[in-house]
Amino acid sequence: MSTAPKTISDLAAHVGGRAQGDGDVLIHRVADLESAGAGEIAYVEDEKFFEAAHKSKASCVIVPEGSDVRTPCRIEVKKPKLAFALIAEILHPPKTRAPEIHSSSVIATNASIGKDVFIGAFVCVGENSVIGEGTQIRAGAKIGDGVGVGKHCVIHPNVFLEDGVTIGDRVVLHAGVVIGTDGFGYVRGDMSYHKFPQIGTVVIEDDVELGANTCVDRAALGRTRVGRGTKIDNMVHVGHNCDIGERVIIAAQTGISGSVTIEDDCVIGGQVGFGDHIRVQSGAVIGSKAGILPGKIVRPGVWWGIPIQPLDDYKRLNAHVARVPQMRGELKEIEARLAQLEKDRDQ
Repeated sequence: MSTAPKTISDLAAHVGGRAQGDGDVLIHRVADLESAGAGEIAYVEDEKFFEAAHKSKASCVIVPEGSDVRTPCRIEVKKPKLAFALIAEILHPPKTRAPEIHSSSVIATNASIGKDVFIGAFVCVGENSVIGEGTQIRAGAKIGDGVGVGKHCVIHPNVFLEDGVTIGDRVVLHAGVVIGTDGFGYVRGDMSYHKFPQIGTVVIEDDVELGANTCVDRAALGRTRVGRGTKIDNMVHVGHNCDIGERVIIAAQTGISGSVTIEDDCVIGGQVGFGDHIRVQSGAVIGSKAGILPGKIVRPGVWWGIPIQPLDDYKRLNAHVARVPQMRGELKEIEARLAQLEKDRDQ
Protein backbone atom coordinates (compact mmCIF):
# COMPACT_ATOMS: atom_id res chain seq x y z
CA MET A 1 0.00 0.00 0.00
CA SER A 2 1.35 3.42 -0.98
CA THR A 3 0.32 6.91 0.02
CA ALA A 4 0.65 10.37 -1.53
CA PRO A 5 4.20 11.25 -2.69
CA LYS A 6 6.37 13.44 -0.47
CA THR A 7 9.00 16.00 -1.39
CA ILE A 8 12.62 15.39 -0.52
CA SER A 9 12.48 18.41 1.79
CA ASP A 10 9.49 16.96 3.66
CA LEU A 11 11.21 13.60 4.02
CA ALA A 12 14.41 15.22 5.26
CA ALA A 13 12.45 17.12 7.90
CA HIS A 14 10.67 13.91 8.93
CA VAL A 15 13.97 12.14 9.71
CA GLY A 16 15.86 15.15 11.04
CA GLY A 17 18.25 15.18 8.08
CA ARG A 18 19.56 17.78 5.66
CA ALA A 19 18.36 17.83 2.05
CA GLN A 20 20.90 18.59 -0.68
CA GLY A 21 19.84 19.31 -4.27
CA ASP A 22 16.30 19.96 -5.46
CA GLY A 23 14.16 19.58 -2.38
CA ASP A 24 10.92 19.79 -4.38
CA VAL A 25 11.45 16.46 -6.16
CA LEU A 26 8.59 14.08 -5.34
CA ILE A 27 9.30 10.63 -3.93
CA HIS A 28 6.69 7.89 -4.37
CA ARG A 29 8.43 4.75 -3.16
CA VAL A 30 11.46 3.30 -1.42
CA ALA A 31 13.76 0.92 -3.30
CA ASP A 32 17.14 -0.77 -3.08
CA LEU A 33 20.20 1.06 -4.37
CA GLU A 34 20.70 -0.97 -7.54
CA SER A 35 17.13 -1.05 -8.86
CA ALA A 36 15.91 2.39 -7.72
CA GLY A 37 14.77 4.78 -10.43
CA ALA A 38 12.81 7.99 -10.89
CA GLY A 39 10.48 8.80 -8.02
CA GLU A 40 12.24 6.38 -5.67
CA ILE A 41 14.53 6.82 -2.69
CA ALA A 42 17.34 4.47 -1.61
CA TYR A 43 19.99 4.54 1.09
CA VAL A 44 23.67 3.78 1.55
CA GLU A 45 25.40 3.26 4.88
CA ASP A 46 28.45 1.09 4.26
CA GLU A 47 31.44 2.75 2.58
CA LYS A 48 31.92 -0.22 0.25
CA PHE A 49 28.64 0.72 -1.47
CA PHE A 50 29.46 4.41 -1.95
CA GLU A 51 30.50 3.82 -5.56
CA ALA A 52 27.16 2.13 -6.26
CA ALA A 53 25.41 5.15 -4.74
CA HIS A 54 27.19 7.45 -7.20
CA LYS A 55 25.85 5.31 -10.07
CA SER A 56 22.33 4.92 -8.70
CA LYS A 57 19.41 6.23 -10.75
CA ALA A 58 17.33 6.89 -7.64
CA SER A 59 15.76 10.34 -7.41
CA CYS A 60 17.26 10.62 -3.92
CA VAL A 61 19.79 8.72 -1.83
CA ILE A 62 20.01 8.82 1.96
CA VAL A 63 23.70 9.07 2.89
CA PRO A 64 25.77 9.30 6.10
CA GLU A 65 26.61 12.74 7.41
CA GLY A 66 30.11 13.79 6.40
CA SER A 67 30.48 11.11 3.73
CA ASP A 68 31.90 11.85 0.28
CA VAL A 69 28.75 10.59 -1.49
CA ARG A 70 27.69 13.45 -3.76
CA THR A 71 24.57 12.36 -5.59
CA PRO A 72 22.50 15.16 -7.24
CA CYS A 73 19.73 14.81 -4.63
CA ARG A 74 20.44 13.36 -1.21
CA ILE A 75 19.47 13.46 2.44
CA GLU A 76 22.34 13.50 4.91
CA VAL A 77 21.63 11.84 8.27
CA LYS A 78 23.51 10.13 11.10
CA LYS A 79 21.79 6.76 10.56
CA PRO A 80 20.75 6.22 6.93
CA LYS A 81 19.17 2.80 7.46
CA LEU A 82 16.98 4.10 10.28
CA ALA A 83 15.99 7.12 8.19
CA PHE A 84 15.12 4.81 5.28
CA ALA A 85 12.87 2.75 7.56
CA LEU A 86 11.13 5.86 8.92
CA ILE A 87 10.51 7.11 5.40
CA ALA A 88 9.18 3.70 4.33
CA GLU A 89 6.64 3.90 7.16
CA ILE A 90 5.03 6.99 5.69
CA LEU A 91 5.38 6.11 1.99
CA HIS A 92 4.18 2.53 2.48
CA PRO A 93 1.81 2.44 5.46
CA PRO A 94 0.35 -0.94 6.49
CA LYS A 95 -2.79 -2.14 4.76
CA THR A 96 -5.92 -1.19 6.68
CA ARG A 97 -9.56 -2.16 6.31
CA ALA A 98 -12.53 0.16 6.65
CA PRO A 99 -14.53 -0.51 9.82
CA GLU A 100 -16.85 -3.48 9.30
CA ILE A 101 -18.19 -6.54 11.07
CA HIS A 102 -18.54 -9.34 8.54
CA SER A 103 -21.85 -11.16 8.47
CA SER A 104 -20.16 -14.56 8.91
CA SER A 105 -18.40 -13.59 12.14
CA VAL A 106 -19.62 -14.98 15.47
CA ILE A 107 -19.48 -12.49 18.34
CA ALA A 108 -20.70 -13.20 21.85
CA THR A 109 -23.55 -10.95 22.91
CA ASN A 110 -21.63 -9.76 25.98
CA ALA A 111 -18.37 -9.04 24.10
CA SER A 112 -17.38 -5.38 23.87
CA ILE A 113 -16.35 -4.10 20.43
CA GLY A 114 -14.76 -0.64 20.24
CA LYS A 115 -15.20 2.05 17.62
CA ASP A 116 -13.84 1.68 14.07
CA VAL A 117 -13.07 -2.03 14.43
CA PHE A 118 -12.75 -4.36 11.45
CA ILE A 119 -13.84 -7.95 11.99
CA GLY A 120 -13.38 -10.19 8.98
CA ALA A 121 -15.01 -13.35 7.71
CA PHE A 122 -15.42 -16.31 10.08
CA VAL A 123 -13.90 -14.51 13.06
CA CYS A 124 -15.03 -15.66 16.50
CA VAL A 125 -15.05 -13.41 19.58
CA GLY A 126 -15.83 -15.14 22.86
CA GLU A 127 -17.74 -14.31 26.00
CA ASN A 128 -16.76 -11.17 27.93
CA SER A 129 -13.92 -10.31 25.56
CA VAL A 130 -13.01 -6.70 24.81
CA ILE A 131 -11.71 -5.43 21.45
CA GLY A 132 -10.18 -1.93 21.51
CA GLU A 133 -10.97 0.81 19.03
CA GLY A 134 -9.35 0.79 15.62
CA THR A 135 -8.28 -2.86 15.90
CA GLN A 136 -8.38 -5.09 12.82
CA ILE A 137 -9.15 -8.79 13.16
CA ARG A 138 -8.63 -10.59 9.86
CA ALA A 139 -10.39 -13.67 8.48
CA GLY A 140 -10.55 -16.84 10.54
CA ALA A 141 -9.05 -15.45 13.75
CA LYS A 142 -10.41 -16.82 17.02
CA ILE A 143 -10.64 -14.73 20.18
CA GLY A 144 -11.44 -16.79 23.27
CA ASP A 145 -13.43 -15.89 26.37
CA GLY A 146 -12.30 -13.10 28.66
CA VAL A 147 -9.65 -11.83 26.25
CA GLY A 148 -8.57 -8.20 26.24
CA VAL A 149 -7.26 -6.78 22.94
CA GLY A 150 -6.01 -3.18 22.97
CA LYS A 151 -6.38 -0.32 20.53
CA HIS A 152 -5.14 -0.26 16.93
CA CYS A 153 -3.92 -3.85 16.89
CA VAL A 154 -3.69 -5.99 13.75
CA ILE A 155 -4.69 -9.62 14.23
CA HIS A 156 -3.89 -11.46 10.99
CA PRO A 157 -5.75 -14.53 9.64
CA ASN A 158 -6.02 -17.68 11.73
CA VAL A 159 -4.55 -16.20 14.90
CA PHE A 160 -5.81 -17.92 18.07
CA LEU A 161 -6.02 -15.98 21.32
CA GLU A 162 -7.02 -18.46 24.00
CA ASP A 163 -9.13 -17.65 27.04
CA GLY A 164 -8.05 -14.96 29.46
CA VAL A 165 -5.01 -13.51 27.65
CA THR A 166 -4.30 -9.79 27.44
CA ILE A 167 -2.99 -7.97 24.36
CA GLY A 168 -1.77 -4.36 24.58
CA ASP A 169 -2.11 -1.48 22.12
CA ARG A 170 -0.65 -1.44 18.58
CA VAL A 171 0.24 -5.13 18.72
CA VAL A 172 0.71 -6.99 15.43
CA LEU A 173 0.13 -10.75 15.40
CA HIS A 174 0.90 -12.39 12.06
CA ALA A 175 -0.91 -15.37 10.57
CA GLY A 176 -1.08 -18.50 12.67
CA VAL A 177 0.12 -17.00 15.95
CA VAL A 178 -1.24 -18.89 18.96
CA ILE A 179 -1.23 -17.24 22.38
CA GLY A 180 -2.34 -18.91 25.57
CA THR A 181 -2.02 -22.62 24.79
CA ASP A 182 -1.20 -24.88 27.73
CA GLY A 183 2.42 -25.02 28.73
CA PHE A 184 4.35 -28.29 28.62
CA GLY A 185 4.28 -29.36 32.24
CA TYR A 186 3.80 -32.91 33.56
CA VAL A 187 4.48 -34.77 36.81
CA ARG A 188 5.55 -38.42 36.73
CA GLY A 189 3.32 -40.83 38.63
CA ASP A 190 3.82 -44.54 39.17
CA MET A 191 2.75 -45.55 35.68
CA SER A 192 1.93 -42.34 33.82
CA TYR A 193 2.39 -38.59 33.57
CA HIS A 194 -0.08 -36.21 35.16
CA LYS A 195 -0.57 -32.70 33.84
CA PHE A 196 0.63 -29.92 36.13
CA PRO A 197 -2.00 -27.14 36.22
CA GLN A 198 -1.75 -24.72 33.30
CA ILE A 199 -4.15 -22.09 34.58
CA GLY A 200 -2.11 -18.87 34.34
CA THR A 201 -2.29 -16.23 31.65
CA VAL A 202 -0.30 -14.41 28.97
CA VAL A 203 0.31 -10.66 28.81
CA ILE A 204 1.53 -9.15 25.53
CA GLU A 205 2.45 -5.51 26.11
CA ASP A 206 2.17 -2.50 23.77
CA ASP A 207 3.93 -2.33 20.37
CA VAL A 208 4.89 -6.02 20.26
CA GLU A 209 5.03 -7.83 16.91
CA LEU A 210 4.94 -11.63 16.67
CA GLY A 211 5.81 -13.44 13.45
CA ALA A 212 3.79 -16.12 11.69
CA ASN A 213 3.17 -19.40 13.55
CA THR A 214 4.82 -18.22 16.75
CA CYS A 215 3.41 -19.73 19.93
CA VAL A 216 3.37 -18.21 23.42
CA ASP A 217 2.24 -20.63 26.16
CA ARG A 218 0.15 -19.57 29.11
CA ALA A 219 1.78 -19.72 32.53
CA ALA A 220 1.28 -22.76 34.70
CA LEU A 221 0.52 -20.40 37.59
CA GLY A 222 0.96 -16.64 37.23
CA ARG A 223 1.76 -15.15 33.81
CA THR A 224 3.89 -15.41 30.72
CA ARG A 225 4.95 -11.93 29.58
CA VAL A 226 6.28 -10.37 26.38
CA GLY A 227 7.43 -6.81 27.10
CA ARG A 228 6.74 -3.54 25.36
CA GLY A 229 8.33 -3.04 21.94
CA THR A 230 9.67 -6.60 21.63
CA LYS A 231 9.79 -8.13 18.12
CA ILE A 232 9.67 -11.90 17.65
CA ASP A 233 10.21 -13.62 14.30
CA ASN A 234 8.32 -16.53 12.70
CA MET A 235 8.05 -19.97 14.31
CA VAL A 236 9.36 -19.09 17.75
CA HIS A 237 8.15 -20.96 20.83
CA VAL A 238 7.91 -19.14 24.17
CA GLY A 239 7.33 -21.57 27.02
CA HIS A 240 5.18 -21.14 30.11
CA ASN A 241 6.09 -18.58 32.76
CA CYS A 242 8.73 -16.91 30.59
CA ASP A 243 9.34 -13.23 31.20
CA ILE A 244 10.65 -11.47 28.09
CA GLY A 245 11.58 -7.83 28.63
CA GLU A 246 11.21 -4.70 26.55
CA ARG A 247 12.76 -4.11 23.10
CA VAL A 248 14.01 -7.68 22.80
CA ILE A 249 14.69 -9.13 19.32
CA ILE A 250 14.25 -12.89 18.81
CA ALA A 251 14.89 -14.47 15.39
CA ALA A 252 13.10 -17.42 13.81
CA GLN A 253 12.92 -21.00 15.08
CA THR A 254 14.19 -20.19 18.55
CA GLY A 255 12.82 -22.40 21.32
CA ILE A 256 12.52 -21.01 24.85
CA SER A 257 11.80 -23.44 27.67
CA GLY A 258 9.67 -22.59 30.66
CA SER A 259 10.58 -20.01 33.31
CA VAL A 260 13.25 -18.28 31.21
CA THR A 261 13.84 -14.58 31.90
CA ILE A 262 15.20 -12.41 29.08
CA GLU A 263 15.83 -8.88 30.29
CA ASP A 264 15.44 -5.67 28.27
CA ASP A 265 17.36 -4.93 25.04
CA CYS A 266 18.67 -8.43 24.35
CA VAL A 267 19.20 -9.85 20.85
CA ILE A 268 18.62 -13.57 20.22
CA GLY A 269 19.66 -15.16 16.92
CA GLY A 270 17.78 -17.84 15.00
CA GLN A 271 17.48 -21.46 16.16
CA VAL A 272 18.76 -20.74 19.65
CA GLY A 273 17.79 -23.39 22.21
CA PHE A 274 17.06 -22.37 25.81
CA GLY A 275 16.92 -24.76 28.73
CA ASP A 276 14.58 -23.89 31.57
CA HIS A 277 15.17 -21.33 34.34
CA ILE A 278 17.78 -19.33 32.42
CA ARG A 279 18.30 -15.62 32.97
CA VAL A 280 19.66 -13.53 30.10
CA GLN A 281 20.83 -10.19 31.43
CA SER A 282 20.07 -6.90 29.70
CA GLY A 283 22.26 -6.19 26.69
CA ALA A 284 23.29 -9.78 25.95
CA VAL A 285 23.56 -10.89 22.31
CA ILE A 286 23.24 -14.63 21.59
CA GLY A 287 24.31 -15.89 18.17
CA SER A 288 22.30 -18.26 15.98
CA LYS A 289 22.13 -21.99 16.78
CA ALA A 290 23.54 -21.43 20.26
CA GLY A 291 22.54 -23.78 23.07
CA ILE A 292 22.09 -22.64 26.66
CA LEU A 293 22.06 -25.11 29.53
CA PRO A 294 19.29 -24.94 32.17
CA GLY A 295 19.78 -22.54 35.03
CA LYS A 296 22.57 -20.54 33.41
CA ILE A 297 22.96 -16.77 33.79
CA VAL A 298 24.02 -15.11 30.54
CA ARG A 299 25.82 -11.84 31.23
CA PRO A 300 25.95 -8.83 28.86
CA GLY A 301 28.19 -9.40 25.84
CA VAL A 302 28.21 -11.51 22.68
CA TRP A 303 27.78 -15.28 23.09
CA TRP A 304 27.88 -18.20 20.66
CA GLY A 305 28.18 -21.98 20.46
CA ILE A 306 26.93 -25.10 22.25
CA PRO A 307 27.08 -24.67 25.17
CA ILE A 308 27.34 -20.93 24.79
CA GLN A 309 30.59 -19.16 25.52
CA PRO A 310 31.97 -15.66 24.92
CA LEU A 311 32.40 -15.00 21.20
CA ASP A 312 36.20 -14.66 21.41
CA ASP A 313 36.45 -18.06 23.14
CA TYR A 314 34.12 -19.57 20.53
CA LYS A 315 36.27 -18.24 17.67
CA ARG A 316 39.45 -19.51 19.35
CA LEU A 317 37.95 -22.97 19.84
CA ASN A 318 36.75 -23.06 16.23
CA ALA A 319 40.27 -22.21 15.06
CA HIS A 320 41.64 -25.14 17.09
CA VAL A 321 38.96 -27.50 15.78
CA ALA A 322 39.78 -26.51 12.19
CA ARG A 323 43.37 -27.65 12.80
CA VAL A 324 42.39 -31.13 14.04
CA PRO A 325 42.96 -32.89 10.66
CA GLN A 326 46.42 -31.30 10.38
CA MET A 327 47.23 -32.22 13.98
CA ARG A 328 46.10 -35.80 13.34
CA GLY A 329 48.51 -36.04 10.41
CA GLU A 330 51.32 -34.57 12.50
CA LEU A 331 50.57 -37.03 15.32
CA LYS A 332 50.74 -39.98 12.92
CA GLU A 333 54.08 -38.73 11.65
CA ILE A 334 55.41 -38.43 15.22
CA GLU A 335 54.18 -41.95 16.01
CA ALA A 336 55.95 -43.32 12.93
CA ARG A 337 59.21 -41.55 13.87
CA LEU A 338 58.96 -42.81 17.45
CA ALA A 339 58.37 -46.35 16.25
CA GLN A 340 61.42 -46.09 13.98
CA LEU A 341 63.56 -44.77 16.83
CA GLU A 342 62.50 -47.65 19.07
CA LYS A 343 63.23 -50.14 16.29
CA ASP A 344 66.70 -48.63 15.70
CA ARG A 345 67.43 -48.75 19.43
CA ASP A 346 66.52 -52.42 19.72
CA GLN A 347 68.75 -53.43 16.79
